[in-house]
Amino acid sequence: MPSIVIAQGGGPTAVINQTLCGAILAARRHDPSVRILGARYGVRGLTQGNVVDLTTMPEAELRRLGNTPNSALGSTRDKPDAGACSDILAALDRLGARAFVYIGGNDTAGTLELLRQQSSGDCHFVHAPKTIDNDLMENDHVPGFISAAAFVANALVSIDLDFRAMPGIYVAIVMGRHAGFLSAAAAGWQQSPDDAPHLIYTPEKPFSVVQFLDDVDAVYTRLGRCIVSMSEGVQDEAGRPLAEVLAGAAVERDAHGNLQLTGGDLGIEIQKALKSRFPKARARVDTLGYLPRGYIGVIDETDRKEAFDAGAFATQSALTGSGSVVLHYDGERIEPLLVPLDRVAGKTRHMPDDFLVGSNTVSEEGRRYFRRLLPKRPDIFLPFV
Repeated sequence: MPSIVIAQGGGPTAVINQTLCGAILAARRHDPSVRILGARYGVRGLTQGNVVDLTTMPEAELRRLGNTPNSALGSTRDKPDAGACSDILAALDRLGARAFVYIGGNDTAGTLELLRQQSSGDCHFVHAPKTIDNDLMENDHVPGFISAAAFVANALVSIDLDFRAMPGIYVAIVMGRHAGFLSAAAAGWQQSPDDAPHLIYTPEKPFSVVQFLDDVDAVYTRLGRCIVSMSEGVQDEAGRPLAEVLAGAAVERDAHGNLQLTGGDLGIEIQKALKSRFPKARARVDTLGYLPRGYIGVIDETDRKEAFDAGAFATQSALTGSGSVVLHYDGERIEPLLVPLDRVAGKTRHMPDDFLVGSNTVSEEGRRYFRRLLPKRPDIFLPFV
């Protein structure tokens, strides 16, 4: 019996299971005779025959699955080489796969492109997009990003209210390895220069600890408080991730060679620098870490729907060819399209230059982009202080 195999790769998100749900339901609708298999723990589980049959899973249970954050099939950051690709292709062949749909980011797309290049059979390879970093080429934005951005925006609005009442300095270290979309997203809710985040630092602009302290001093002197959003992947003037510079030889990397940035070392060093420069100030640095990417309390409805539609479009496309599903914005609405895998695979989309002003401010162009994606800002009473 022919099958469609689906897997999930990279970090979980709040809506990645919506993509899985959409893919399964669309496959059933277009070909009720096809067997739908989920590979546990990505390509690693696939080669081990670790699969679950999703063909007859009740729709009510699928909908519950879709509304639950995490990666229901399990995930992996394995980077297959030529030998591993041969094993994956052999596993797909044993399962009678006519299509392999892999939900993930640019590294996941890269795996699919390698498989496509080595495959001599009839199996199609389709990448369904996922990442809170929002850094996939060809996409206006990526499923998972809006929910994570809403978490960050809500967090910084809440912190701003806290620090209006009890003045001080606050820095949020936000996920974002090479692109600063998530750190910058909260700027979409700014209504005046006094609104947080007052300073935003992203990997797209060189970061200097000395300049950072001067920037904080200027805001703190003016407002009596300073709220900062900082990407975990900020880089020094030489282009080295600051977390790597601080950690030295102790750095850890994943199978793709990516630096592990979630250990909190950056936050610890920033906290030390603030205490040294502002010994009498209330100063706090929090590493938000994994919380924003799959927080069950903040799942955006637009994000949920777009993730489902991306999964449905992926399996529809897999019946006829290979490619990467992207979310295209035509100026009025978002629609999924299929582009060649090599236009997304292993590439990183950075924030456009016109989204930033100087080294620490989001431009009006950038704020318009984030306002278009974020849910409505909470109706906040402006405090007396």
